[in-house]
Amino acid sequence: MNINIYCDESNHLENDHRRYMVLGAVYCPVDALGDINQQLRTLKRKHSLPENIEIKWTKVSPSRISFFLDVIDYFFAEKLLRFRSVVIDKEQLSHDQHAQTHDDFYYKMYFLLLSRVLQPNNTYNIYLDIKDTLSATKVEKLHDVLSKSMLDFDRNIINRIQNVRSHEIATLQLADLLIGAIQFANRDDVTSEAKKAVIERIREHSNYSLIKSTLPTEKKLNIFHWRGRQDLEHES
Repeated sequence: MNINIYCDESNHLENDHRRYMVLGAVYCPVDALGDINQQLRTLKRKHSLPENIEIKWTKVSPSRISFFLDVIDYFFAEKLLRFRSVVIDKEQLSHDQHAQTHDDFYYKMYFLLLSRVLQPNNTYNIYLDIKDTLSATKVEKLHDVLSKSMLDFDRNIINRIQNVRSHEIATLQLADLLIGAIQFANRDDVTSEAKKAVIERIREHSNYSLIKSTLPTEKKLNIFHWRGRQDLEHES
């Protein structure tokens, strides 16, 4: 099966005064993308929204709450859509102790995110939202490390990893929406009732609190909370 993976992140900077960093990936078979994109366009028309409006966490508002709740309902109803995330408690970071930079750690967390998704009997195209902290050089390095971990020296399993612009890809925007919800679920300063409603709808569908790890075998909404090196060892 040929699968596309769409990756994004929230609060990835080391000193942004936000405790939780979240990396996430929405993935689905390439053959299903046409229907998925059509269903998302249909939801926009249902709610009289322009087709170019982005399905992103920052767009959640009281006037659009019904639309975003429908998007969450659709994600959970569509069996071919899946999501994996890694939540990092940045208060537990000690880069000096482990002889690494924050960029090094960021790269390791992307490996942790994707290594659970990849299966040797499939082929993958991995798309990452463009960020200054993930340069073309790091994208190539990530491709190299993932391919070696899969013994995919000819890159037959991972076809490509490349940067893209999220405003052009609805499934990447869906990753942004789910990442934002998980990041906000781990905060105690959320005042937006619309955002709270989206978080609660995800909890209702998944039966997860979003503030703890799911079972590693969870397929639909897989969450791993990293709070220190021992958690990383446990996950691996």
